[in-house]
Amino acid sequence: MAGRNHHQSHGQRLRRLVPCILVVVLAVHAVSFALYLLLQSNHPPPNPGNPEAQTHERVREPSSRKPWPRLPSFLPWTADPSLPPRSCEAYFGNGFSHLVEVLPEGRGGGGWFRCHHSETLGSSICEGTRVRLDPALITMSRGGEPIHQVMGRKEEEELPRYESGALVVEGAAAGRRGPLVEPGFLDAHVPTNGIGTHTMRALLDSARVVPPGELHCSQWIEEPTLLVTRFEYANLFHTITDWYSAYVSSRVTSLPDRPNVVFVDGHCKAPLEQTWEALFSNVTYAKSFSGPVCFRHAVLSPLGYETALFKGLSESFSCEGASAQSLRNKPDHQKTARLSEFGEMIIASFDLLEDGIVPPKKTSNGLKILFVRREDYLAHPRHSGKVESRLSNEQEVFDAVEKWAKGQKCKINVVNGLFAHMSMKEQLQAILEASVIIGAHGAGLTHLVSATPDTKVLEIISSFYRRPHFGLISHWKSLEYHAINLPGSYASIPDVTNELGNILKGLGC
Repeated sequence: MAGRNHHQSHGQRLRRLVPCILVVVLAVHAVSFALYLLLQSNHPPPNPGNPEAQTHERVREPSSRKPWPRLPSFLPWTADPSLPPRSCEAYFGNGFSHLVEVLPEGRGGGGWFRCHHSETLGSSICEGTRVRLDPALITMSRGGEPIHQVMGRKEEEELPRYESGALVVEGAAAGRRGPLVEPGFLDAHVPTNGIGTHTMRALLDSARVVPPGELHCSQWIEEPTLLVTRFEYANLFHTITDWYSAYVSSRVTSLPDRPNVVFVDGHCKAPLEQTWEALFSNVTYAKSFSGPVCFRHAVLSPLGYETALFKGLSESFSCEGASAQSLRNKPDHQKTARLSEFGEMIIASFDLLEDGIVPPKKTSNGLKILFVRREDYLAHPRHSGKVESRLSNEQEVFDAVEKWAKGQKCKINVVNGLFAHMSMKEQLQAILEASVIIGAHGAGLTHLVSATPDTKVLEIISSFYRRPHFGLISHWKSLEYHAINLPGSYASIPDVTNELGNILKGLGC
């Protein structure tokens, strides 16, 4: 009897223990599964279809992709083969309507490579998948150094020279091996256009095709990436042409987010690099990679010299700024809102749009006249740090304008636009708040691309620098533009204040 009772109590204890054991086992299993998922997210399992998985190449951790901001002047970038050559959209928008399949996508895997050609601009935006760039086959300085460390370095040391195979695209299993582009392709689709050192053309000339399994890389970049070569990287006008080319390249290739940028040049670090970082998701230098680097999707951005912003200095074409809304309602091939869209892209990158809207000027405390000044600054390793004056009595003119403004019936605040001492966000804020922008001909006036449509412009032009840059930008943006053409570089104070007075009358002052 006692044995039977003992057996029953033992069975009861087992029945009580079994649920506890099951709970513990399930808990251990859950923790193990969670750890497995965590490890798998950091180390994706090998995919037999991917050669890079077979060769154990390192995949870079995904970077933080920046979404495209909502822009008031945005218009679709759909390619239109029927777009008339030399129309505004052909110059400033998606005139890259001729698609050239350089390396078609194959059935057996591998990558592809294509170019979007613009007959109007005479240039191409090229893109490809499974693309490798080998820094060891590019001769140039490392790039990104503080300027004081590389003073005296020659410009030719900073520009890339490519050996064969600097760029490689993986073809299909049964595809060809050898040069990426056929003879005659470069002359037809990437002509020199009078550019002495056409680095994009040289990079394509170095490009080769290899079969699957031969695209050996030290790491893979998963995000879409622009390959950019800059020339006059410290000058705002030329840098804005590079920004514009990069922006257009991103839109033409329908990138879902703002891409990464790789500088395929060896320039030292410059203040304008911070704006590259604001505009795009990530910025780095080609020589910063320790070995051959592969891109899931790479885009070759044309040189800034090939944009309408630069070509307009030597080519005559009819194009006037207009609001995006007016063009949505009534398309016009002789009008454009693309520069306004781009200017909004710049200010949005510094969080200066309010809910996707350009904030109105605040005039309750008076109108603002922004006087853009020219200052000495150290532009590049070959520069003396001295900026050549375009207005010999600039300080005198500024002081006179300040004094004149205090005697007007309207309250006027004259802003001293010492841009070399201001952050980019502060510069853009000053541009947005100004009712009138005045200055001698100089790169700082390129900020007009971000000015609002109600901004008035007064450019003081020396006879030694009579160039159309800012009159053209004003026209392409539909800004009211005035100019004082000097017989030399000395400005008459009454001429300046009288012109300002006439401009202010139009503002009700």
